[in-house]
Amino acid sequence: MGRESGRGIGRRTVLQGSAAASAALTVPTVASAAAAAASGAPAQALSGRPSAQWGVQVGDVTTSSGLVWVRSDRPARMIVETSATESFARAKRWHGPLVGPGTDFTGRTALHGLPAGSQVHYRVLLADPEDPRRTSEPVHGTFRTVPERRKGVRFVWSGDLAGQGWGINPDHGGYRIFEEMRRREPDFFLCSGDNIYADGPLAETVKLPDGSTWRNLITPEKTKVAETLDEYRGNFRYNLLDPALRRFHAEVPTITQWDDHDVLNNWYPGEILADDRYTEKNVTVLAARARQAFAEYFPISTLRPDASGRVYRVQHQGPLLDVFVLDCRTYRDPNSPNRQPEDAQGILGAEQLSWLKRELSRSRAVWKVIACDMPLGLVVPDGKTDFEAVAQGDPGAPLGRELQMAELLRHIKHRKITGTVWLTADVHYTSAQHYDPSRAAFKDFAPFWEFVSGPLNAGAFPAVKLDGTFGPEQPFVKAPTVANVSPAEGFQFYGEVDIDGDSAEMTVRLREDGGKVLFTKTLRPGLVGQ
Repeated sequence: MGRESGRGIGRRTVLQGSAAASAALTVPTVASAAAAAASGAPAQALSGRPSAQWGVQVGDVTTSSGLVWVRSDRPARMIVETSATESFARAKRWHGPLVGPGTDFTGRTALHGLPAGSQVHYRVLLADPEDPRRTSEPVHGTFRTVPERRKGVRFVWSGDLAGQGWGINPDHGGYRIFEEMRRREPDFFLCSGDNIYADGPLAETVKLPDGSTWRNLITPEKTKVAETLDEYRGNFRYNLLDPALRRFHAEVPTITQWDDHDVLNNWYPGEILADDRYTEKNVTVLAARARQAFAEYFPISTLRPDASGRVYRVQHQGPLLDVFVLDCRTYRDPNSPNRQPEDAQGILGAEQLSWLKRELSRSRAVWKVIACDMPLGLVVPDGKTDFEAVAQGDPGAPLGRELQMAELLRHIKHRKITGTVWLTADVHYTSAQHYDPSRAAFKDFAPFWEFVSGPLNAGAFPAVKLDGTFGPEQPFVKAPTVANVSPAEGFQFYGEVDIDGDSAEMTVRLREDGGKVLFTKTLRPGLVGQ
């Protein structure tokens, strides 16, 4: 098939490092974590050496670089060592930042000058600023840099973690879907948003329909809606209590975007809340705090830990693939009935739309994945009269936010940009949509596919309606018939994309927790209307 993965190298080393970190991690509970809340440290005495027990991550890997992330339990100097071998013979040392309370003890170190298409072994140490000889136990990871030449690419995508009251349940295997995805040995993971549910407090126990009990790990920050910077930080820390997620991060680079629940449900800039759970009613204030925590907890090349920069970006994955990561939150107009005849701002904002059109036109990759944190033709309501995504249920000519998407689709057609595929999550079920102008009210575009996956560990929901403006047809959907089905009852999904190195064919598989393939579609490069 022409796929040269180079995988399996160094897994023993990675697992040893992850196991050490897992063994060291003390799970803070509501009672035990109060004393550590002020420093953001786990519930343990700050004696001895620094500890990197929250694991490691690598993000936005390129042909020659990667961005390594770690969190310490106290002020420390971040050090990264890299090597081509597990033995770390002839290791190169990278001196990173001094981490402290200003970034919730998180730090990132950029690695540059790495060989293309190569396996990189790395380990992160934390050094005592007063005595550099006192270092933490190393936490190991590995990743493969992007190839310069044409080679096969495999990645997975999904979204929606710890939502609707379903958090880390050790009896269920925790976030076990990450272990399933790790075993698929992807080149990277595309997270389509809702990394946390900052507006979704957790209860210690939840009764299930069959009479059994779901048991959540609980931390103080997960007992109420997040409003302060420290509460948002605590929501991101919560997920890192899960061993499967930490193992996954150690081995699989991430491309991360955000969506509404990283702040609160269905938010938009300038919104004023009427929710009694919040003492801070200004969503712009809450979003700024959430954005800083998001920036601190993920290695994103275009977004600095102080939250300056942007989430939207393009990630080049070699000659076969470019990934265009969108931000459908920061620049959108207010949610509304979405039927206005003019809408320059739309869901992306004018500046991001111009960027996307320009970068799509420049791309020479065979496939151009548009990673959108919201679906295009699915009708996602916000209350009784407003709408949250692009579509609003009117099957006629484009209105509201559809106008911006019509402009983008027209640009793709007229500039003869081929190989666009849309990937998303958000709606908490999995489906495949094919859009065709022959079925559409708006006809000035070329046919394309959109694939939906998720949730990773959250409530599952019934399928929503399709909007006919862009002519969608849905050959596959799997969703429950009732709302908020727990992970214990199934309906947890992820998608997998495999691009063959010889033929350049893209095969998309929609999978459920456990690995079963629910739907498969193979797309051939250069064909329109497939």
